[in-house]
Amino acid sequence: MAKRVKVIEIDENETKDNVTYKKNVVVSIVSLATQEINGIASLNRSSVSSIKNVFKKDKRGIIVDFEENQVAIDVYVNVKFGYSVKDVAFRVQENIKSSVESMTEFKVSAVNVHVVGVTFSDTDSDFVS
Repeated sequence: MAKRVKVIEIDENETKDNVTYKKNVVVSIVSLATQEINGIASLNRSSVSSIKNVFKKDKRGIIVDFEENQVAIDVYVNVKFGYSVKDVAFRVQENIKSSVESMTEFKVSAVNVHVVGVTFSDTDSDFVS
């Protein structure tokens, strides 16, 4: 007895389904990707300028600008004492770019890491959930 196989032909001119992401999804991905890096003490919420806070409505130390299928990301962080700021910032950039591109359909055009402080003890770190 032969098995029946259903063949489905897809017309290339058909409209494809769209997936949309809220801004909070991308911000959460960026926050988690930042926290994964050794040497990061915390996200710095107070360094995001008040003008950007008014327009972007983001108080986590992360600013995400959407352009068509691309995103530009600014992250404000505190680095733990004893770590190379240059190395930590580079690892943050790489991790954010790979995380956002693998979890969403966006291409990351820029990841700007703003190191605004150095933390000298573990009690100073406060990640935003």
